[in-house]
Amino acid sequence: MLMQKQNAGLLVVDIQDKLLPAVHDADGLLARSRWLIAVARDHGLPIVFSEQYPRGLGGTLAVLREAAPQAQVVDKLHFSCVAAECLPPALMERQQIIVCGMEAHVCVLQTVLQLLAIGKQVFVAADAISSRKPSDIELAVGRMRAGGAVIVSREMVLFELLEQSGSEHFKQMSQRYLVGEQP
Repeated sequence: MLMQKQNAGLLVVDIQDKLLPAVHDADGLLARSRWLIAVARDHGLPIVFSEQYPRGLGGTLAVLREAAPQAQVVDKLHFSCVAAECLPPALMERQQIIVCGMEAHVCVLQTVLQLLAIGKQVFVAADAISSRKPSDIELAVGRMRAGGAVIVSREMVLFELLEQSGSEHFKQMSQRYLVGEQP
């Protein structure tokens, strides 16, 4: 199955102020997530930021919020966004959910498995997830794949949403995301 912009939404799981410094390759995760968020924004996808106990762990990083000012922010205490029942209709009405964020082996994993359990097609941007230990990322990706998630890269998201080359939109997106004008 391919991602389709009219059927897809982006869920950014728990990339928060006090959590980010603890994960593997935090700066890389932040840059790659920001890139993915901008791609989703430029394709008109609904975007949701989840926050795990924001009173204690801080909010979503400002640079991410600035990349998608129209995005909804939801807070939760459950590790899974599905269990927390916090995901808005704008996202849940979509059949395909693209997921990035942290921690891969806790909140991302539990959210992905429960999205699959309720019948969603889930695409995990493997280059835009992280955990404190690389081994936990690897285990989480394996478990999500075994559970039915489609493991993708950010560029797969970009090109599947574009669908074809040759248009002015393709030229603009290629220039912005592939040639160097990072969002």
